[in-house]
Amino acid sequence: MRVGVQFTGTVGANATGRWFTHSWPPDWNVVWTVVPTTPAPGAPQIEWDIEVQRASATAITYWIEVKNLTAAPVAVEGRFASFP
Repeated sequence: MRVGVQFTGTVGANATGRWFTHSWPPDWNVVWTVVPTTPAPGAPQIEWDIEVQRASATAITYWIEVKNLTAAPVAVEGRFASFP
C-alpha cells in the first residue's frame, strides 16, 4: 500500500475548490480523503466529492472537489491510499 499527500490548498469561506491529479495507473485502486488542517472545533468544516476520468488506456485522472461549509477559509490536504 502507498499513502501520501497529493495536494494542499485553501478553500475560501463558503466556497468550493477543485483539484485534479493525473496519470494514475488504471490497475491501482486509489482511495481519496480530504482533511482540514485549519482547526475549528464544533462542526464539520468540509465535504468532498471525487470524479474519475479514464484519460487514456494507461492513465486515470481524479478530480477532487472540496466544499467549505464554514464562514472562514479552510486549509486542506488531499490524501491518498493506493493498493496496486
